[in-house]
Amino acid sequence: MSEDAEKLENDDRNNMENIQDSKEVVKKDSIPHFLPTYRISFNLFPIPILIVIVIAGLLAYATYFGAGIQLEGGYVSEEDLGVLGGIINGIIYTFTSVAAAFLIVFLIRKKGIDVLKYIFGFSFGLLGFTLSWFFASVIIFLIFIQFPETPALINTYYIVSDIISPILVAVFTALLLYKYFTSKSINTKNLIVLYISLLISASMGLMMPLWTTLAILIGISFWDIYAVLNKKGPIKEMIDIASKNDKYDLYDEEIEESIKKGEFIYDTSKVEIGIGDLAFYSMLTTSALIQTGNVFIMIFTTIAILIGTGITLNQLKRNKILPGLPISIFLGIGTMLLSWYIISLL
Repeated sequence: MSEDAEKLENDDRNNMENIQDSKEVVKKDSIPHFLPTYRISFNLFPIPILIVIVIAGLLAYATYFGAGIQLEGGYVSEEDLGVLGGIINGIIYTFTSVAAAFLIVFLIRKKGIDVLKYIFGFSFGLLGFTLSWFFASVIIFLIFIQFPETPALINTYYIVSDIISPILVAVFTALLLYKYFTSKSINTKNLIVLYISLLISASMGLMMPLWTTLAILIGISFWDIYAVLNKKGPIKEMIDIASKNDKYDLYDEEIEESIKKGEFIYDTSKVEIGIGDLAFYSMLTTSALIQTGNVFIMIFTTIAILIGTGITLNQLKRNKILPGLPISIFLGIGTMLLSWYIISLL
């Protein structure tokens, strides 16, 4: 590159920095520590997503193909009703989520924002214990089947699986809840969010058949758009109630217009990814692995989800909050189905 070209490139870069510096940077609201979000630097956002996807995929794969545990979730059977069964399941799960969200907002209005701490604490305790015990039992089974079957081995297996395992899981879950309620460490919170989200995604990706999975993800994605973007949406309302330290009023017309024009920007050096986003991203990739048995389809789906998440997070400079599911999930579903079709032709 010539000296003139280098000088021109440096001048352009300096001009961009000056433009960036001339804009008012609006600090985002602080999210209460007990809300289940993963906080991370913007440039590192793929890390928690990849961690959940990989571990959940391994757990589900080991359960389905290794241990031979093949469960069908859903309220109605796809074997009997096919695609219609999946749509019905998706509608039921979506409406259940809608009802739960509005119930939570109602409780917040009556009891205050701290009620969320106990709602999430109860949920984490229930899911943490049942799903940890389930996957621990799978791992124990996979270990014991590696050895020749003897009466002593069988007795040891049942002692470990039915007595020792639930006790250890109960202690672990109690410790997890204690840390959730008492720790102020961001790293501790992040680990808890990762752990619960990978348990949820591994179990749902394992149990839900194909059309039910797609119907749930599509339904929840559309619900996510309303819940986050509509002024009366429950997620937006929860965030607004929880956020009391913002320097700017999002609904001040002048500020809102300035943000839309790009005169003001939100600080996105740190971003927060919700536990639901992590769980549903990984549910899709896990389902792709279980339904197709092809790791490449899972990889392609993962890449699409990361691209979609990057697009969404980049838009946060002009938005207070955004739904994390729609772009990533729709790109992921499209990529999964297209790559599945192409690979089936090879």
